[in-house]
Amino acid sequence: MSELKVEKKNRSGWFWVPSLYYAEGIPYIVAMVVSVAMYKTLGVPNSRIAFWTSVLYLPWVIKPLWSPFIEAFSTKRNWIFVAQLILGFLFLGIAFTIQLPWFFTITLIILWFLAFSSATHDIAADGFYMLGLNKHQQAWFVGVRSTFYRFAMLTGQGLLLILVGIIETNTGLESIDINVFSATDNQALQVVDMNSLNLSGRDGELEIICVPDTLVIEAIPRKRSEVDSIVSYAENWNVEQGHVVKDIREVRKITFLGRIGNVFKRPIDSLGNFIQKQFGEKKVKKRDFVGNVGTLYFHLSNAPKEGKEVVVIFGRDSGDKSISLLHGNRLIFSEKNWNKPAIAVIQLDINLKTATQSIFQARAGNTPLAWSLIFVALGILFIIFFMYHRFILPYPVSDSPVIRDKSKSFFSEFFRTFVIFFKKDNIGIYIAFLLLYRLSESQLVKLAQPFLLDAQEVGGLALTTGQVGFVYGTVGIVALIVGGLLGGFLAAKHGLKKWMWWMAVAINLPNAVYIYLSYTQPDSLLIINICVALEQLGYGFGFTAYMLVMIYIAEGEFKTAHFAITTAFMALGMMIPGMWSGWLQELIG
Repeated sequence: MSELKVEKKNRSGWFWVPSLYYAEGIPYIVAMVVSVAMYKTLGVPNSRIAFWTSVLYLPWVIKPLWSPFIEAFSTKRNWIFVAQLILGFLFLGIAFTIQLPWFFTITLIILWFLAFSSATHDIAADGFYMLGLNKHQQAWFVGVRSTFYRFAMLTGQGLLLILVGIIETNTGLESIDINVFSATDNQALQVVDMNSLNLSGRDGELEIICVPDTLVIEAIPRKRSEVDSIVSYAENWNVEQGHVVKDIREVRKITFLGRIGNVFKRPIDSLGNFIQKQFGEKKVKKRDFVGNVGTLYFHLSNAPKEGKEVVVIFGRDSGDKSISLLHGNRLIFSEKNWNKPAIAVIQLDINLKTATQSIFQARAGNTPLAWSLIFVALGILFIIFFMYHRFILPYPVSDSPVIRDKSKSFFSEFFRTFVIFFKKDNIGIYIAFLLLYRLSESQLVKLAQPFLLDAQEVGGLALTTGQVGFVYGTVGIVALIVGGLLGGFLAAKHGLKKWMWWMAVAINLPNAVYIYLSYTQPDSLLIINICVALEQLGYGFGFTAYMLVMIYIAEGEFKTAHFAITTAFMALGMMIPGMWSGWLQELIG
């Protein structure tokens, strides 16, 4: 064997373990978390985000089914190269399709292939880790691999979202603030005739224009029928002018899966009606009078470039929550409708009797461009990973295609692996544990970021993409790492049995901070940071028990395959609750 081969065979894990597990974590966090933020900022409804991104868990659920084939064909080293190169091109594919009209369907299909490629990379990387290191080195580097996997989580939930926010700020139009006042001195309601608006083009840079730039609404009750008429007119006008696009959900009925879904529509609707009746926001008899409203008219100073859209996000930025946005949160402008005013309707709380103020903000960052640039960077990064690992990964002698005894059938051994797993003592209880232990977190995780991003008028906290990147990504991930280290230290020192119930409480009880946030809707980033940190700290601490139970279940024959099976149940326990969480949110409110 040449000296070069010997050197590569014995190469230190410090050269490749950190980069390999950082590369393993990035596509997972993109498919599971970053995609949620991306679709939310691009205007996809919460229910569609929660359902379709939860389906992306499926490759991690079923990856034990094809792990034997990865062992049987080629080497783990080669599988790593192929997977990383494919992932690089898939990231580039997302980058170049985000700005297309049917971006949701196209990018979702690409994310589906990305999820399968990522799961394949996981299998190969975990197998190579055991082949490229001896037992002592495996124990030594287990903390290193976990840390760099967490760094990948931090990159996805923190750095990438922060970069998107920075790009949005520097590529879009300048934000404008609109002061909205309630008046108690019988000041007449401001009425602006759309025909009187100056909608001709202006010289200079493209700008968002709002008329009036300050809105005063008299704090008196107004007939419900009048307000409903104003809102209905604004909604219809905005749709007709192309400022608002309706979510056409009936398209699903023309597909094969849609026809199958219709078979179950009646029982699902019945269940939904029951849940909404028992747990949803109680419907009260509508009053004849509601809070007064005012209208704002938005247009651009000139036409955008041909084929380009400007998406204006409008909502309350600060001030009294008694002044809220009824309609006009997301408005689309193009070269066809830039000079046709888009209407936003603002309402006072009917119980508001005093003079007060709120500041509303209209911002128009180039969100599709921001996400495109991020995915271009990810694509280039994974092509670099491909080239680096092709040179730096060692050549373990044992890394070769599995040569099986010809007297044994490949498929009989394959099925025997599963038979032995399901014959383990108390396996039913263990499977129930894997599916239910994280039930609360699995429902929360898909809607946590939409909750932080949603406008306050619809129950969210109205954070920007960059703020979410810092709050939920940076602060949250740091708390998660601290909780995990603390849990591992205490479990190693005193044993899991002593801390099991405390960890179960820790992974569930801190989720109550989101109840507090939803009721109070604080403007303070400090309070939001503290709440998210507490929830993530509890999750990191409690998840230690989950991992230790998985290791315990996998003990015995076929340890690697059985651990892969437990990870499949772990993914299934996240996928199914995540699929119904958006549906429940829309039913209950």
